[in-house]
Amino acid sequence: MTMPGSVPFALSRRSALWGGLAAAGAFAAGCADTPPPTAAPAGPTTTPGGPQPTPSPGPAGTAPTEPSRILVVGHRGASGYRPEHTAASYELAIRMGADAVDVDLVPTRDGALVARHEPEIGGTTDVARHPEFASRRTTKVIDGTPATGWFTTDFTLAELRTLRAVERIPQTRPHNTLYDGRYEILTFDEVLDVLDRLAAELHRPVGVLPEVKHSTYFASLGLPVEPPMVETLRRRGRDRVDSGVIIQSFETANLRALKAQVGCPLLQLVDAAGTRPADLAAAGDPRTSDALLTPAGLRDVAGYATWLGPSKEWIVPLGPDDAAGPPTALLRDAHAVNLRVMPFTFRNENEFLPAGLRRGGAGGNGAGAPADTYGDAFAEYRQYVGLGVDAVFSDDPDTALAAVTPPP
Repeated sequence: MTMPGSVPFALSRRSALWGGLAAAGAFAAGCADTPPPTAAPAGPTTTPGGPQPTPSPGPAGTAPTEPSRILVVGHRGASGYRPEHTAASYELAIRMGADAVDVDLVPTRDGALVARHEPEIGGTTDVARHPEFASRRTTKVIDGTPATGWFTTDFTLAELRTLRAVERIPQTRPHNTLYDGRYEILTFDEVLDVLDRLAAELHRPVGVLPEVKHSTYFASLGLPVEPPMVETLRRRGRDRVDSGVIIQSFETANLRALKAQVGCPLLQLVDAAGTRPADLAAAGDPRTSDALLTPAGLRDVAGYATWLGPSKEWIVPLGPDDAAGPPTALLRDAHAVNLRVMPFTFRNENEFLPAGLRRGGAGGNGAGAPADTYGDAFAEYRQYVGLGVDAVFSDDPDTALAAVTPPP
């Protein structure tokens, strides 16, 4: 819908996000825990694509910001090109132009926070090649699901420093295995050091989205993620509304508690239909993710979070044959309660795309193509940008930026 005398709603929202980059020195005005303005900024210029806001001056020493594109968050860095959650992956994402990176946080046995997708590290490190740790292979039940392997909570930080990262999905990303064994496991502080160095070198804000993994489970072990995360952010002056940080979680109770502890905004992640947030399950609450995304559920989320991070299929559902269906009303409903929307996860490979966007193989539809074959990722980005998302999580930040940046 276009309001009289304004640019389209989605464009004005994105412009508001970028305007805060210059004003606050954070990576987006989306870091401000306030409703997004819907009025068009002053001084639009005319381009072939319609009215576009004039770029705002950036912070001292930086280039003007581009107000007309949505935000791009490197998912675990640039994990389409390097093993995830490594210094190389984070650095590549930022050098590609990502506005921020997503960092999953799990604790060690001695309470340090490290960047790993899950506490089970058999698939993301070379721990299986270390005979001194063979006896630590075990099975644990995390959020109701059994997992077998090696777990960060059974290792001290010093022990984890003897391991090296490997590619998590080598069948899909065999090119990333070239970098297996090259990079250490990073602490949260070390990730922030990498990002601070890049921000200083590139003369631009660099944001970070720490994700609290398995909050209820880790708290039950006496190793809660939130206290050391908040301490780290406070110590580094990154717990403020303008510090370029958005804290994310699939659980709800921890975000409600964090609302009173930090100034930076919060992002409610929402998993696939039918799943239950672990804190709700532990409390005997029968609600599933579906309940969070009803109009009433969204109003509740908006009481503590600024951002909503649903899986892509909540916006464009996929049928049993992976064919894309008609878009849902989620974006409209979320925007109606002033939630900004950042869906996950955009990836280039066929297996992560709707059937109609898969490419390669004898029939040109992806059937029989190598697992690392790219599909028409640009078409998927175009659809979501057109629907009005405010940001995206992407394994391939360069593709995302090329797709969401309007031509000059």
